[in-house]
Amino acid sequence: MSGFVEKPEPVEVPGLTHLHTGKVRDLYQNAAGELIMVASDRTSAYDWVLPTEIPDKGRVLTQLSLWWFEQLADLAPNHVLSTDLPAGAPADWAGRTLVCKSLAMVPVECVARGYLTGSGLVEYQQSRTVCGLALPEGLVNGSELPAPIFTPATKAAVGDHDENVSYEETARQVGADVAAQLRRTTLDVYGRARDIARERGLILADTKFEFGFEGEQLTLADEVLTPDSSRFWPADQWQPGRSQPSFDKQFVRDWLTSPAADWDRTGEQPPPALPQEIVESTRAKYIEAYERLTGLSWS
Repeated sequence: MSGFVEKPEPVEVPGLTHLHTGKVRDLYQNAAGELIMVASDRTSAYDWVLPTEIPDKGRVLTQLSLWWFEQLADLAPNHVLSTDLPAGAPADWAGRTLVCKSLAMVPVECVARGYLTGSGLVEYQQSRTVCGLALPEGLVNGSELPAPIFTPATKAAVGDHDENVSYEETARQVGADVAAQLRRTTLDVYGRARDIARERGLILADTKFEFGFEGEQLTLADEVLTPDSSRFWPADQWQPGRSQPSFDKQFVRDWLTSPAADWDRTGEQPPPALPQEIVESTRAKYIEAYERLTGLSWS
C-alpha cells in the first residue's frame, strides 16, 4: 500500500478546471486550453506522499526549472508560456505557478545516467547491465560510466514504481523515430546540464525528463534538473564505493528508515510526520542546490 497519507482537496479557482493532483504538482486547465501547473510544498519518499510539507520547496523547484529552461533553450524548446498568476488564484501560488502549452505527452520517463547509482546500480549488480545495456566489470556505487546512457522507464501512477524498460521496448511503444529522438535529446540535454553543474562544483549523476509534442516539435515538459528529478552530488566529496552526499530529500529518507521514525516501509501503515529539524535541513538543502547552480541568492 502506498500513495497519499492524506490527499489534499484541490483549490478551486474561477475559470480553471482541476485536472490532476500529483505527488508534488497540481494541474489545472484554463478556458484557452492552456495548462496551469502549481508546484506544492509536498514531498514524497518510498512511494508515499508525506503528511509534512517542506516550506518553499515548490517555489525552489519552479524557479530552478525556469533557470534551466533558459540554459537549454537552444537544445530543446519547453512548454512554459508565462509565470503570470491566473485571475483569482490564491496569493500562495506566486512563484510556484507556470502557464504551459498543452502537449501530446510521450508516455516515457526519459532517464539519463552518467554515474552508477539507484535502480541502475541494483540491476548492474545482478546482471552487469542497466536497462539491458551492457556495462564493464568493476563498477561500484557512484562510479562514473564510460559514457552517459539513456535508460527509459514507464510512467507510474502515484504510489507505484516507475519501471525501467529497454530501448527496444521504448521503440515498440512510441516508434523507432520518436525513440531515437528521445534518446538523442535526452543525452544532449544531460550533457549540457552536466557541464554546467560541473563548473559549479556539482556532479549531475542522473536525471529524468518528460517530453511532449507540440505538432511535430519535441518539447520539454514538467520540471527539469531539480533535486526532485535529479541526483546532484558535491564533486569534492565524490567517493565511488559508497552512497554519495546528495542535494535532495535524503534527510527525509534517512529519518524514515531510522529507529526514531518507528516505521516499517514494507508495511501498510503510512509514514509518520517529519520532525522540525528534518524539515529545516531538507529545506536548506533544496535552497543550497538552487543557489549553487544558479549563482543567485534565494529570498
